[in-house]
Parts: sequence; structure tokens; C-alpha cells
Amino acid sequence: MLFRRKHSQNNDRYTHLREKMVDEQLRRRGIKDKRVLAVMRKLPRHRFVDPDDMDNAYDDNAMPIQCEQTISQPYIVGLMTELLELKPSSRVLEIGTGCGYQTAVLAEIVDQVYTVEIIPELAQSASKRLDELGYRNIHKKHGNGYHGWEKYAPYDRIIVTAAPKEIPNRLIEQLADGGLLILPVGDYHQDLVRIHSTENGIERNTISGVRFVPMTGAPD
Repeated sequence: MLFRRKHSQNNDRYTHLREKMVDEQLRRRGIKDKRVLAVMRKLPRHRFVDPDDMDNAYDDNAMPIQCEQTISQPYIVGLMTELLELKPSSRVLEIGTGCGYQTAVLAEIVDQVYTVEIIPELAQSASKRLDELGYRNIHKKHGNGYHGWEKYAPYDRIIVTAAPKEIPNRLIEQLADGGLLILPVGDYHQDLVRIHSTENGIERNTISGVRFVPMTGAPD
């Protein structure tokens, strides 16, 4: 699509690592969405980590980034993206831009992504990185993720990349009818939860145990 840059990493030295990551960490663990697999096969994950960590960017684990935050394990990124059941027309709200990797994955699949980051240094560096990679379909905001982004609500899909102790009510309120919300929930023990807004109310399903950094900001 016109607002995505054609990534030129097909022949770079990380190509093999991306192929191995997708085949061994995603496909073998059951990720089937062809769009998710294709995006993560081409997206330069090493551009989203600290320069000293670039050679380890495709390893099977989360990695530290600035401000004591993390970039999620590739499998978790793939799993959460697949669980969103994205369509190109889906309006997606992401809470927790972080380094911007999950944001870029979303932006490769859907037309419009709205992302909120509470830590100013992260918001600034991610914005610069995403601009440099050529994304023009990402709307960025520095703010409290507990509040969502009411201006552009409702959203077809919402994804949260840090763990609140409880599901923020404002995010549920900003979810469109039929929409999906994927997020980790909990304190020491966390579960990946899928919320579906139906005509009969909210359906909640637990997917698996996970470990994310705590969500910061005030619920009210």
C-alpha cells in the first residue's frame, strides 16, 4: 500500500534470522495467519532494539529497550496480532507503543493504527523510528493508555502491550460493537485475555499465561 515503505531487507544479513524466527518460533507453535507470518518475515525487527542488541533481535525471548521497558517475544507479537483477527479496514488502537515494533506489524496489515505511549522518551523515539521506516498510516499520541484515545473511538480492535491489574473500563467503552480487545491482565500472575464485544454483552476468554511489564498511568 502507498503509505508503507517497501522494506529493502530481503537480502540483508538478517534475512536468515527472520526466516528462522518465523518458521521455528511462529509456525511451529501454531501461528497460521498468512498475513502475520508474511509481515514478521519481512519487518526489520533489529531496527527496533538497541544497537548493541541487533544481532539478538530475532531470539526467542523478550528483550529490554530504553526506559526499563521491553520488546515482546516474537511469538507473543504474532499470537496477539493473530488473535485480533484483523481486516484491512479495521481501526486499531494500540496502548503502549514501546519501541514501535508491534505498531509496525499492525500498520502493515490495516489501514489505520492509533497508538498511545505514556513514557515521553519512548513516544518520541518510536515516532522517529516509524517515520524513518516510511509509515504514514500511524497516528501517535503521548498520553495515559488507561484513558484510551476517545477522539477516534470506537475502535474495531484494541491491543494492550503492558499489563494492567484490571481491564480498563474506558477501553471497553471505546470498543466498537463486535470488536475485539487483546491484553495481558494481572500483577505477579498475568493472563492473556481476549474480550469480544457482542450484542449480548462482553465475552471474556483466557488464552494463556504471559509476563509483561506493568501498565503505568492512572486508571481514572
